[in-house]
Amino acid sequence: MNFAMEHELRPRGVKKRSTSAWGAGFMSADAPTPIEFAKSAALTLGIEIEIQLVDPGTMGLTARAPDLLRACEGIGRVEAEFFQSTVEVKTEICRDVHDAAATLTPDLRGLAGTAAALEIGLCTTGCHPFAKYSECNVTDTERYRELIDRHQWLTRRMTVYGLHFHLGMTSGEACIKFQNSLLPYLPHLLALSASSPFWQGQDTGLASCRPTTYEALPTAGQPYPIHDWAEFEELVHVLRRSNSIQSLKDLWWDIRPSAQHGTLEIRCCDGPATLAEALAITAFGHMLALLVSDRIAEQSSVPPPPRWMLRENKWRAIRHGLDASIIIDTAGNTRLLRDDIDLMLAEMAPLSANLGYEEHMETLRDVLARGNSSARQRAVYARRGSLEDVVRFNVKEFCEGRPIW
Repeated sequence: MNFAMEHELRPRGVKKRSTSAWGAGFMSADAPTPIEFAKSAALTLGIEIEIQLVDPGTMGLTARAPDLLRACEGIGRVEAEFFQSTVEVKTEICRDVHDAAATLTPDLRGLAGTAAALEIGLCTTGCHPFAKYSECNVTDTERYRELIDRHQWLTRRMTVYGLHFHLGMTSGEACIKFQNSLLPYLPHLLALSASSPFWQGQDTGLASCRPTTYEALPTAGQPYPIHDWAEFEELVHVLRRSNSIQSLKDLWWDIRPSAQHGTLEIRCCDGPATLAEALAITAFGHMLALLVSDRIAEQSSVPPPPRWMLRENKWRAIRHGLDASIIIDTAGNTRLLRDDIDLMLAEMAPLSANLGYEEHMETLRDVLARGNSSARQRAVYARRGSLEDVVRFNVKEFCEGRPIW
């Protein structure tokens, strides 16, 4: 597969827009304040994993994050999240996925041991199958109070869990190039991680319902079309001036510049059910970035792909996961997403061997052949007819660290 040709970023004959392309009618009266981009070493990594806290008796969510956080001081970077039934584990800056694994493996093991002593179960799927968001307690911080005041019910229902990973960027300009280059592959990452088929006690019919909880928010989901860093600064300036956002953190895009860290943050993934899958999906994203980097270096700018195609492919991944058929070019040709990922893994083989990522690629091949978390959860429910048993399975997979088929 040829990344540069089959996933064409722009139809032939369509000219690149200028920096001020979103029109004089939308431009601010005053000049935007430059956004300082904290440069990072190119394509270093950082990983964030959101974790559900489960009551082992009821298998429902439990608001015991304050207890757990007090007990696990000194265990890596464990932090509070929006709901008290959630904690987040983060890495420091890592050279590669091996470095990230060396951090996450002992941190998650220590967290699991501490949680077990407190009689708290842990799992990392994209959402809890039957918990009621109306019964979840919000962590009391000024920022979270502001989010609820702004978005009301939309914020309260976001009892969902994701994997976020950061790619180090040398500049804001490079960040926009990579963002636009990686946009066509977000459905691939979402489908591999899909782990949220159940919501509020119902089978949604989706491989991943988690993204639908965000997309109602005006500054969430797919990023606005951006051509270069100057245009991003202009957009942020106008959004701030109009009180649409307070900071860059309010851009809850599927992929976004993280200027304070000097990274491109990929946020589209459901929470993978296991550490093995989280590392494998991050390795896949890392290699994607490495594969497009040479092409990016040769171009003064990289325009965003057609929005209609991005939107349609995202929906297909949400609905069908790895069984989706995605659009691969602006002529409307399609390919099974599973086959597209398989072709990409084949093209990545030399890079994988050089990086020592073969184990992670084998995990992805197993997921392609045997099913992602969403498929595994549905299989458990089909056998047992119990969402409590689905949660027990999710907790067991988290403890095992690898998928159970």
